[in-house]
Amino acid sequence: MGKVRDIMEKNVITIEQDKSALDAARLISEKDISFLVIVKDGIPTGVVSERDFVRKVVVNDKQASKIALSEIMSFKFRWVEPSTTIEEAVQKMLNNNIRRLIILENNKLVGVITQTDLASFLRSKLLIDGTVKNLEKDDS
Repeated sequence: MGKVRDIMEKNVITIEQDKSALDAARLISEKDISFLVIVKDGIPTGVVSERDFVRKVVVNDKQASKIALSEIMSFKFRWVEPSTTIEEAVQKMLNNNIRRLIILENNKLVGVITQTDLASFLRSKLLIDGTVKNLEKDDS
């Protein structure tokens, strides 16, 4: 079916771990994305999502400018390598009930895939497969 490298987003937006929750929220808003990869000295250390802001900042009526990003980020994140099959990546996402996977190669961040990326890929594959089947029918 293909490898993760075939569908991963290579231009990953990151933020340093020592920034504030407000810095992260502004970056998420500015880039119109739903999450950030948190790095320390260029190495991924976690992720923060819009959901984290709602659950850990807004609900508790905290002031984002006074909260360290490390207080709301998830240090536990799932990752795969670019050579991982798309099927394996999908299974890992389903097994862990997660919406995105970080792609690491030699411990360096090289990409990310999300549920949206997977849905787009599968939609394209289904359309192509359907077209091929229709062409085969026409040839017979």
